[in-house]
Amino acid sequence: MLAAAGGVVAGALAVGIVLLLRRVVLASKDLGTDVEQATYQTLHLASRAAKHLRGGIAQGDATRAGRHLRSLLGCETLALVDAGGQVTIDGDDPVREVAGRLAAEASQSGRPQLQRRIRAAEREMDAVASPILAGGAPAGAIVAFAPRVRAGLVRATGEVADWVAAQVELGELDASRAALAEAEVRALRAQISPHFIYNSLNAIASFINTDPAKARELVLEFADFTRYSFRRHGEFTTVAEELRSIDSYLQLERARFGDRLRVTLQIAPEVLSTVVPFLSIQPLVENAVRHGLESKEGGGRIVIEASDQGAFAEISVEDDGVGMDPAVLERALAGAAPGEHVGLRNVDARLRQVYGDEHGLVVETNVGAGTLVRMRVPKSQPGRVAASTGSVRVPSRVEGATQLEREVNA
Repeated sequence: MLAAAGGVVAGALAVGIVLLLRRVVLASKDLGTDVEQATYQTLHLASRAAKHLRGGIAQGDATRAGRHLRSLLGCETLALVDAGGQVTIDGDDPVREVAGRLAAEASQSGRPQLQRRIRAAEREMDAVASPILAGGAPAGAIVAFAPRVRAGLVRATGEVADWVAAQVELGELDASRAALAEAEVRALRAQISPHFIYNSLNAIASFINTDPAKARELVLEFADFTRYSFRRHGEFTTVAEELRSIDSYLQLERARFGDRLRVTLQIAPEVLSTVVPFLSIQPLVENAVRHGLESKEGGGRIVIEASDQGAFAEISVEDDGVGMDPAVLERALAGAAPGEHVGLRNVDARLRQVYGDEHGLVVETNVGAGTLVRMRVPKSQPGRVAASTGSVRVPSRVEGATQLEREVNA
């Protein structure tokens, strides 16, 4: 009974339906009453169909969705017709032409269409077509065929069409969120400072005659940094991969700052494989250099820490630089100051989008007091795969340690 109840709840969550169920003590392991069995079967079929509809009727696996929807409606044949008139049949194929015509009429009128005594394969059937209206616009139609279409099937087809429309809208929302996330990453890449690139190339040029080996090392660091920052695949990466990119970035900055830039790493090995949004840690380090230490006489120190907090990984970047006015930072994170701290705002927005508002950046700062930025992400994230080389590596300067606190030397 408990396993069955779990199946009901899982199905209910998948289709976005909240059910208030009363516990029933049964002597057997059956689902219980006919009503309970029918409820479970309905939710199960809807859940199975849902995953095939999120890509839309045209792009999704309409054939598999149609099979589950036909069982859900209890009709002999079911047709899913997309907005372009493409017909996917589950059942008798001779009704394809009728399905396309009825779907077009339902989409144009926005109302169910009923036709009786349709001749198909030497027998007669009735058909009802209900429009699928996603966001108020026609996205296709469902056409159900049965020996006799009664009022119950007409209503049920309409309800299923509305449910399919909701799944299509959810799929479009998911696609919009993914496109927004990609746009935000592109925007962050565009913010990579031309000033930083110019300074890096100048630093490399300054070593060509005096220290060719150092110049070659910096060229490789610059290549690694730009290759990672401008890669074209994957919205996610690992803490280890972000640290490798940060290491290259800091080596280039050390070539310019010299001993004015001091860096300490405190990295727990348990969090190296944690999946994080792409370019979510590196902008925090760049912010510490550009806004914290660059204008501070004598430079300063940056502490990068990644600690294991049970189910979460907590990552922080702290500098002892000039700090920020909290009011200015608050306006920047809210988007009220578009030109201020774009990197921090971008990372904060993406963390909230992926993990929820409770996982946004936490910033502690004040003028003259330095800045501490923290992020907290779940270590276990089913379904999120880091698009990296497949191996988990950490910069050689921290490889093999159990808990680190050491200088990163050029």
